[in-house]
Amino acid sequence: MSKKTTLNHGELIPKELSEELRIFQEQGDEHVMTSIETPMRNDAFALSDEEKKQKIAAHFESIMNILGLDLTDDSLRGTPHRVAKMYVDEIFSGLNPRNKPSIKLFENKYQYGEMLLEKNISFYSNCEHHFVPIIGRAHVAYISSGKVIGLSKLNRIVKYFAKRPQVQERLNVQIGKELQSILETKDVAVIIDAKHLCVSSRGVEDDTSSTVTTFFGGQFKSDTTRQELMNYIQLNTEKF
Repeated sequence: MSKKTTLNHGELIPKELSEELRIFQEQGDEHVMTSIETPMRNDAFALSDEEKKQKIAAHFESIMNILGLDLTDDSLRGTPHRVAKMYVDEIFSGLNPRNKPSIKLFENKYQYGEMLLEKNISFYSNCEHHFVPIIGRAHVAYISSGKVIGLSKLNRIVKYFAKRPQVQERLNVQIGKELQSILETKDVAVIIDAKHLCVSSRGVEDDTSSTVTTFFGGQFKSDTTRQELMNYIQLNTEKF
């Protein structure tokens, strides 16, 4: 029995596995990010979307059964299918590169050489450690190097990378680097302010805190440009 440990529900499991579970729990609570790229298997798209929905629905039905829910109830009967559809078509649709927004750039014919900021872009993502929502706003700015992008495309890029299991730091970097690549300039800034339900609805259960992360490239690394950006973000636009 010296190599065993007891879980709260009374089952005996190997001590090594118990330690592994403890590490996994700590990593989730400490917001660990392993890479800039979203971790994906090589065969991530071997199944069609419909095949994925069928399998997810079956597995989610098993989870509901384990929890003791009555799936013959009219309210619960369709839940496994609804969850599967939501996962594949909606909240995790950003995993599939086919859903990446098509971006068209335009010549900066009006010679606008100052900062452009699209602020308060709302988004919904999901924490990859607990699969509960991250709700936030992104502020995206860039200085044109000769090309400009349609304003709505900035929103679409934010939402594309948000619609996958995420860590906020990774989300911030993915948006920033994608815009640098598209716009062919280092002069890009992305600031994200978000509330994590893995913090507010479980764990420490803190409902008042939010998390702020930043990405500053090129001219936005200078104190002057960065302060200008912050002033614009704080600008009160209610009068408009």
